[in-house]
Amino acid sequence: MKLATRVWGTGPRTAVLVHGIMTDSRTWNRVAPAVADRGYLVVAVDLRGHGASGHGAPYTPAVLAADLLETLPSAPDLAIGHSLGSAALLLALPRLRCARAIHCDPAWVRRPRDLGALRATKHATWRELRAEHPLWHDEDITTEHRALTTWDPDSVNALAHLPGLPADAPCVPSLLLLADPSERIPPALAATLRRRGWHTRTVDGAGHTVHRDDPIGFLGGLSGWL
Repeated sequence: MKLATRVWGTGPRTAVLVHGIMTDSRTWNRVAPAVADRGYLVVAVDLRGHGASGHGAPYTPAVLAADLLETLPSAPDLAIGHSLGSAALLLALPRLRCARAIHCDPAWVRRPRDLGALRATKHATWRELRAEHPLWHDEDITTEHRALTTWDPDSVNALAHLPGLPADAPCVPSLLLLADPSERIPPALAATLRRRGWHTRTVDGAGHTVHRDDPIGFLGGLSGWL
């Protein structure tokens, strides 16, 4: 599926951004301009079932990865994926041929989840989102509330097909930028990944959506990778 995209900047280098579940490319609104200011053309997708992109099963990380390869420019200088978007990016990377990859609190490992409860988030109110995300700017709450109107809740099925912890070294230089603490990649798994050649950093005090909880900390965590 060809995905809808949002673009910032006109720089000579290219960065591609892949959001997580339930949101859309506007999740990057507070950090994408800063990436663009560092000399990038920034291209962010709306994943299948999100934002302005079409809906359509099956929803699996492999299908989402195929959508990325159909949509994104090849050989970008930088690729950033968050949560489920990181799982799709992980599978796309061998063919995407980017120079560097950053995985933000990636959803690679399956966890016990109530998928029905996640689907019910479709109907969350602004006040409920505000209570759930106390560190977000009010504009982010409003953007997320709007994103839920176009989100297909069946996309949570992708969380039942996550790729698992990578068994090998990354195919490109890769950074894991993690929440504090991270439920997706806890310290023991982070240590395992470091032994396999992955770089890791933690943004102190940030939750799962690092770039919205602490945009300044998120950008600081990318130091040396932009």
